[in-house]
Amino acid sequence: MTVTVKVSTPEETMAIGQKMAPLLEPKDIILLDGDLGAGKTTFTKGLAAGLGIKRNVKSPTFTIIREYQDGRIPLYHMDVYRLEDGSGDELGLEEYFNGDGVSVVEWSKFVADELPADYLRIAFKRLDDEGESQRELIFEPHGKRFEEMLKKLREK
Repeated sequence: MTVTVKVSTPEETMAIGQKMAPLLEPKDIILLDGDLGAGKTTFTKGLAAGLGIKRNVKSPTFTIIREYQDGRIPLYHMDVYRLEDGSGDELGLEEYFNGDGVSVVEWSKFVADELPADYLRIAFKRLDDEGESQRELIFEPHGKRFEEMLKKLREK
């Protein structure tokens, strides 16, 4: 079961993240894949706001992992784009994935070998032919936990 949502503004993208936040639990893994500038970090900002995180969320492109501890549960925001060579195991991703917070991973294909079986993947697609800020978000749940989460999200 996949769910596709179209958004027209960055605010709509953030709102989806904010709606999802109350459904999150420790050890949840959200994968965000898509083009540069498609809204992955914008979505994460909404997620962080929904978790009660006050700090400004910015892309962890150069730090690879940013930790936000001040919300309802910790948020671990990862951008693994620079790990094209597959050095994800050196980061201790498993510790994050099995830890006390939610892990949001941008560019997950670069750490595919490190991922557990259950996660929610959201593919971000730019629809430039329909307008500059038009996006399509495709939600692909892997595992019963995320299928249930998606059902609840659709009801909101």
